[in-house]
Parts: sequence; structure tokens; C-alpha cells
Amino acid sequence: MTSLRAFEAAARHLSFTRAALELNLTPTAVSHQIKNLEELLSAKLFNRDNNKLSLTETAENYLRVVRDAILELSFATDRAAEEQDEQVLTIQCLEAFAIARLMPHLRDFHQQYPRYSLRLRTGHSMQTTHVHEFDAAIWYGVGDWPGVTAYKLGVEEVFPVCSQKFLARKPPLRHPTDLSSHTVVHTSSLLLRDEWPNWLEAADVSGIEFGEQLSCDHLAASIQAAIEGVGVVLGRSSVVSRELELGRLVEPFDIRVTSPFAYYLVVPEHSSRTQKVQLFTNWMLSSLSADSDGDGSFASRIKHPPSGMLTRRSTLSA
Repeated sequence: MTSLRAFEAAARHLSFTRAALELNLTPTAVSHQIKNLEELLSAKLFNRDNNKLSLTETAENYLRVVRDAILELSFATDRAAEEQDEQVLTIQCLEAFAIARLMPHLRDFHQQYPRYSLRLRTGHSMQTTHVHEFDAAIWYGVGDWPGVTAYKLGVEEVFPVCSQKFLARKPPLRHPTDLSSHTVVHTSSLLLRDEWPNWLEAADVSGIEFGEQLSCDHLAASIQAAIEGVGVVLGRSSVVSRELELGRLVEPFDIRVTSPFAYYLVVPEHSSRTQKVQLFTNWMLSSLSADSDGDGSFASRIKHPPSGMLTRRSTLSA
């Protein structure tokens, strides 16, 4: 492992001296570790030309595997340490929800439960395998995952949103048919289904074609594009409600469609009985419920989400 770490650092810096500083070793020790590795592999890893280092082709191929292995071992070490620390609460959360809904409430959690340290792991995908390397998570779907208890975090509604400055542009955006003259932003994530067709059907304009189209691979990027005035995005009530309250986004139409998908608080069986997870679950449901219209939907356990239907602006519940 010492030789592998020396190789990875030297390859990243292309300098034995900088690698030595990072690893708290001497340049001679780093050179010795690289030499040991080259002898083990029977292959040259670095080219030396006028005191400049460059990777050989063998080293470039080997580096990818070594770097992944070191990172995986580092993560595994952190996870093993966390499992033994009852004061650390590890939460996996999809990025858009973390930014829009979870972050604004985290200070309240720390004030109520200062003994716990929160480790937040954000991403654009979900770890839905039987191995759950977290205490609790926020996932998106219909709530039918095995091995976990899932709590639905409100009814999810989808509807177009844009910035005020975009709305002020010409041509006007007063009726859904006007979308044929404007840029529409899609989210092409594997996790999120494009629900524009459902909304267009509910608005009785399913035959129109958008003016221009932009595709983003993550919901957070799509929402930011709308905030910056790039185009109209199909917002989701769980992640754009705060932007609407702050005026950074506006809703050009009064048409909302209830999505069959929603965000869920997911608790694996192995952590459901721990005090820290029970406290976080109760806090999460009560905090989000207080952030809603108070219809009580946040604290309900899953099972069947509502089918798509037309709703109005006054029904915002997430």
C-alpha cells in the first residue's frame, strides 16, 4: 500500500518531491517505493527527461485501477469507522433535494441534537442494492424498494417554471401553446422520467412542438438554467417551492399534474432501531410537514402514489 500510494501521488503531481510532501516522506523514500513497485511489476512506470517526469503507457493504465482501489479502501475505512461511532449519522441524499429541501433545515437539526455529527453524501443516483452503506437516505421513485421502510415526503406535483425576466420577454408566455415560441429545458436523468408529455396532455396541448430545447443531465442544473433565464423547465414541487417563495422562479400557468413519483425518506432495516435514526426520522417528517400546507401527507408510509391528475396552484403540498 505504501508503494501504491507513492505511485498515485507521484503520478498526480508528476513530481517525487511534491508526492513526498503530501505523504510526509522524503523524496528518496518515494523513489525507493516506486522502484519496488516497478520491480514487482517488471515494468517501467515513469519516463525521466531533463528532470521532468511523465507516465509510461503501462503506468497510465495501471493508475486508473490503483486510484479507484485507493479511493474505495478510503471510503470503506470511513464507513467502518462511522459504523462504530454512534454519534455520526450518515445520510445519502439526491443533490437537488438536498439543496432545496434538506439544507435549509439542517441548522435546526444540529440545534435540537448537538450530540450527533451529520455526514451528508449527495449524488445523482441511488444505492438501491441490498447493501445500504448509510443510516437513512432520500430516494426518488414509487417507494417499492426491498429491505427498507420508506416514508413518502409529500405529493409530488410537476408544472412549468421560469424566471421573472424570462417571463417578461417577447413573445408572451400566457398560454401553454406559447411554449412553441420559447426554449424548454429537459432533464435527461436516468432517475427522473421526462414528464413534459403528461403535463402537455393535461393542458390539452399535447400536439405542440417547443421552440428550442435544452437537455440537462441533472435536475439541479435544469432548475439553475431556469433561474438564469435560459428557458422554461418542468419544476417539481419538492424542489422548486423555495425558489417560488423567494421569487427566483415564477409559475406562468395555473396547471399542475400530480406525478406518480415522489421523494421518500428511506430507512434500512439494519439502522431502523437505532436512536439516532429514529430521532432523524421523526425530525425529518415533522420539519418537512411544517414546511408544507399541513395536509399530513409527509408522515405517511408508502405504498401507492396517486395517479396523474390535474391540480391547481393552491394545492401545493411539498
